[in-house]
Amino acid sequence: MKIAVSGKGGVGKTTFSALLIRALNDNHKHVLAIDADPDANLASAIGIPEAKHIIPISEMKSLIYERTESKPGAIGGFFKLNPKVDDLPDTISAKFENIKFMRLGGVKKGGAGCICPESTLLKALVTHIVLSRDELVVMDMEAGIEHLGRATAQSVDKLLVVVEPGQRSIDTAAHIKKLAAEIGLKAIALVGNKIRGQKDEAFLRTHLPDFEFLGFLPYDDALVEADVKGMSPYDVDSNAKMIVKEMIGKL
Repeated sequence: MKIAVSGKGGVGKTTFSALLIRALNDNHKHVLAIDADPDANLASAIGIPEAKHIIPISEMKSLIYERTESKPGAIGGFFKLNPKVDDLPDTISAKFENIKFMRLGGVKKGGAGCICPESTLLKALVTHIVLSRDELVVMDMEAGIEHLGRATAQSVDKLLVVVEPGQRSIDTAAHIKKLAAEIGLKAIALVGNKIRGQKDEAFLRTHLPDFEFLGFLPYDDALVEADVKGMSPYDVDSNAKMIVKEMIGKL
């Protein structure tokens, strides 16, 4: 199963992704966890030791050069558009129990886009992971779905959009749904986060009536404290773990 997680920055997308990945791990599932958000630190949220020392793939210059035959940052010239990537999840991922973790990193780009060795390698890797890997994949995305092309999007089993009670979060969810529809990704569900009570849940259901809700996570000081201390939200006493396990049953 291939699951992508998206949502506006600050809604708790990475916290939810980490809870989901660790809960799947507890269910004895082998999970390939992909951090595709340059502004997030999924490895730390999962609880992987020495998470800060994990090098993003976009910064592995020798690997990029070896696979694309072009130096990162180069402008012009020729490079492979279909680099070999099928071995990377097994050879360069960080390991934690049943979890394999890969951090894609960001690509410095100017203008509207980038056709460069780094982005080509990342796109080929995401395509391989979604289309060809026979394992459970969870991708923590940016606020949009930029890493997904048309072919990969149609092979994602579920796009989970994390939302919180607030207009900007609602607007982002609607925008993501529009982008997803344009590339054929229709299996979308919402996860409500930072819910303080029935009023917050009702607010989200009222303002997002055309969406399926997978579940709602409460506002929890324990999760906030875990983030402050650099701990995994899965390693603190919180009802969120049980709620996420119930969501997995629905998935």
